[in-house]
Amino acid sequence: MNSGKYIFAQVLQHVNRYEFGKCVKRYNGDHRTSDFNCWNQFVQLFFGQLTALNSLRDISTCLKAHKNKLYHLGTGAHVNQSSLSRANENRNWRIFADFGQYLIGQVRPLYADTPIPNVKLDNEVFALDSTTISLSLVLFQWAPGKYSRGAIKIHTLLDLRGNIPSFVLVTDGKYHDSNVLDVLVPVFGAIYLMDKAYIDFEALYNIDLAGAFFVSRAKSNMDYTVTCQNYNINMETGLRSDKTILLNGYKSKKLYPEPLRLVEYHDSRKDITLYFLTNNHEVSALEIAKLYRNRWQIEVFFKWIKQNLTIKKLWGHSENAVNIHVWTAICTHLIIADIKHTLRSNLSIYEILKILGISAMDKTSISELLTEDFSNQNFNEQMNLFDN
Repeated sequence: MNSGKYIFAQVLQHVNRYEFGKCVKRYNGDHRTSDFNCWNQFVQLFFGQLTALNSLRDISTCLKAHKNKLYHLGTGAHVNQSSLSRANENRNWRIFADFGQYLIGQVRPLYADTPIPNVKLDNEVFALDSTTISLSLVLFQWAPGKYSRGAIKIHTLLDLRGNIPSFVLVTDGKYHDSNVLDVLVPVFGAIYLMDKAYIDFEALYNIDLAGAFFVSRAKSNMDYTVTCQNYNINMETGLRSDKTILLNGYKSKKLYPEPLRLVEYHDSRKDITLYFLTNNHEVSALEIAKLYRNRWQIEVFFKWIKQNLTIKKLWGHSENAVNIHVWTAICTHLIIADIKHTLRSNLSIYEILKILGISAMDKTSISELLTEDFSNQNFNEQMNLFDN
């Protein structure tokens, strides 16, 4: 029944405009606006993300070239680059962040049963990390980074069941990673995977008090006393030791007074020995090592969004505009994930994003486009063009 509609218009049918309107109303975002309201702003930015356009000028030029189709595309009135830029500068970025949180709540449960490689646990498992985007300090004076340069950090908590972001925070480049732990609200029974940059014993103890678990790399200078050791381990699996420890340092012991677990694992492929610190005394030591190995999925996620969404080249210079840009990119990822599940497509999110991007102006059924067998050689050759 959608054969007469443009692909982009069909994609917008998967976006809940009513919920977006609630976010707009919460911050009075459409105050003193006429034709170009917050919804039209979001749709045009979403169009830019879906079709991989590099700037607001590109979005404006592309939509202007198809101005006779705008009504049927669902993008609303065409505006020039300046109007779109002013909207990004002045309209509250929390509108887009709140809508992103709504999409997170909608999409995450769809992938709740997705298995995690080599892990047989029912717990929610999250990976926490940040990615840095270097900027000009002259243009982004609010975002200082290291070495007299500008930068922003995108702190992300990734649900490993489906690789869906569940928390996103945009800060300047000097914001320390471990400070994010003071903002996060731990989920009872969940497991948080993080690197050694997040070793903050006060924050880690709060995770423990909340009934949640963490697995992190231990710092090499950590001072501790071994209180118990498990000698029943299989060395052939790569395990070297499994110890229960207490912190020795006066400050550290005061901030984290409970026993911790230290697992030593040797990676024969890379010939390195890793030390994992956790408050989980229930699962096996090998399970701890396998859990941490999945932390790499967040690095893959960061690489994916930088390669496939317009995020390295920002569409504005103010803190407000940057937040709108980042949250629009996150919303795009979540909408594509929702479409994938709704249509039960066997294609990856990457493939769906590319297909929809190059087909946005086509008139065909989106369900047919994403559920047909694309295993033929010609399609694979076309898709490989995007990998170069």
